[in-house]
Amino acid sequence: MTISKGATLPDATMLYLGADGPAAVQLSEKLKGRKVVVFGLPGAYTGVCTTSHVPSFIRTKDAFAAKGVDEIICVSVNDPFVMDAWGKSTGAAEAGITMLGDAEGTFTKAIGMDFTAPPAGLIGRSKRYAMVVEDGVVTSIGEEASPGECDISGGEALLDTI
Repeated sequence: MTISKGATLPDATMLYLGADGPAAVQLSEKLKGRKVVVFGLPGAYTGVCTTSHVPSFIRTKDAFAAKGVDEIICVSVNDPFVMDAWGKSTGAAEAGITMLGDAEGTFTKAIGMDFTAPPAGLIGRSKRYAMVVEDGVVTSIGEEASPGECDISGGEALLDTI
């Protein structure tokens, strides 16, 4: 079942590259008592993810902060090394966007956002989506019909929903 407005996000262990190597973080801890944007995408270094989706949240980061958003988190079914390098190469890390790897796709599957597209080499990946989450509850969500689109899940479109 796909996550929807009003639903509570399941807890998940995500990975990031810390000072001493890969480190785990509980998503529930990042969400508790906070207003957070979580956006998911098919993969680091892929076309629309790199040229549209991540840049849309870099552009809108300050506007989200002005609306009370405490953190913007990018989630992809990638390892923490890739997410760290990609965050640096896109400017997301410098902009303060948190890059988290859902390495096994556990979270992505739990919220019903997983897909597979063998012709493109995308196996067990995430659909493109964005959501506003307040204290763990989804208050707004946009899911693209196709992984090649970035209209309703982009930063500007999500910002208009809050």
